[in-house]
Amino acid sequence: MSDKHLPTAGRAHKRVTLITILSAAGAALGGLLFGLDTAVISGATSALQERFALSDAHLGFTVASALIGTIVGALVAGSPSDRFGRKPVLLTVAIAYVVSSLGTALAETWPVFLAFRFLGGLAIGAASVIAPIYIAEVSPPHVRGRLVALNQLNIVFGILLAFISNYVVAGLVSPDMAWRWMFGIVTIPSALFLAVTLVLPESPRWLVSADRDAQALTVMDRLGFPDPAEDMRHMREATARDVAASHATGKLFTGAHSFPVACAIAIAMFNQLSGINALLYYAPHIFELSGAAADSAMLQSIAIGGTNLVFTIAAMFLIDRFGRRPLLFFGSIATAAALFLVAWQFESKTPNGTLVLVGLLGFIAAFAISQGAVIWVFISEIFPNTVRGKGQALGSTTHWIMAAAITWAFPVFATHVGGWVFAFFGAMMLLQFFWVWKVMPETNGISLEDMNLERAGR
Repeated sequence: MSDKHLPTAGRAHKRVTLITILSAAGAALGGLLFGLDTAVISGATSALQERFALSDAHLGFTVASALIGTIVGALVAGSPSDRFGRKPVLLTVAIAYVVSSLGTALAETWPVFLAFRFLGGLAIGAASVIAPIYIAEVSPPHVRGRLVALNQLNIVFGILLAFISNYVVAGLVSPDMAWRWMFGIVTIPSALFLAVTLVLPESPRWLVSADRDAQALTVMDRLGFPDPAEDMRHMREATARDVAASHATGKLFTGAHSFPVACAIAIAMFNQLSGINALLYYAPHIFELSGAAADSAMLQSIAIGGTNLVFTIAAMFLIDRFGRRPLLFFGSIATAAALFLVAWQFESKTPNGTLVLVGLLGFIAAFAISQGAVIWVFISEIFPNTVRGKGQALGSTTHWIMAAAITWAFPVFATHVGGWVFAFFGAMMLLQFFWVWKVMPETNGISLEDMNLERAGR
């Protein structure tokens, strides 16, 4: 995309300051905890089922309890972030992470464990809304994809850390206490995130929307905006244009916003209809179903996490170079092929554990380099400034509703329909390919203020 969408002063200054990078990285620590909290339970499912005498359905609900919290967290985070700022909500998220990790580690009863997992889910849901918005709003257009993708990189790094931590803890601590250590270790990065969030600058775009011009100019200068006064004028013009188009400040569900609303819902649904969270939450269990021993299943889970990390790093270098749509075109076909391979193996009389591993690693690689990197970037870009918080909340809420439903149901479906569940996920990826082809716009290289103009010109 050309620089015609950038403010004039920005065309000659394609640079990124250290403070911008550090601010993005600091907010992305919320993604690290997102990944840790998401995957840490995968190593504790058997212990939790035994400790609290859970049926398969109750185990599914236990794993999904955090996801139910994410739905609520995603729903409620947008409005406070638009009203009070991005930073106060990030601070609240950090505190919730600390309390949740301690509470789950020390829980003595199933209801108490569920309550603290739900609190952790609230934090994950809110972080999935606020962190991408914050990073997008402090980033220049030409590297916005890469910087927002830092959040996704930290998510998958957190997932890998959870798999490694679970494996190490399982080898060092007695089985009846290992699950407590798995959850308790999350307290350390949670405390780090809390400390870092205290020193983050507020989003300059939010400051402008709140009429705190002096603070906004100071922050923009620190972040290396080439011409803060001109950028502020451009932000105000965009806000006025968005309000005039919607005829109501801050209302998301209007005709003017129907296209980004539909796009956010669609990309969030397809993200989960890939089956990604079923794999992440139940990775050891899936490998055991294919014939792997328990310790081997843990190691194969680490391979999943490592592949996820490597290909997410690759996506960071590709997302601003090739754009969002090309990555999703590739990912749709590649994930579908890998999932059909897994389905075929699980439905065969003697599943080949090696081919199952190849299929799942191929799936996670294709997912990481495509929708894993694109979803949070795309949703943070597609909405105008006036409703970005609410729009991000809508996309995140859709994502987490789908995640909760699929995670809750997966153990039951895996038992009763076997490999056909993976075939269903593969079919959904083929459907995603046609949605990207026919509907999805490209957002690469367009300034956030000019996104509406670009969509109008498609």
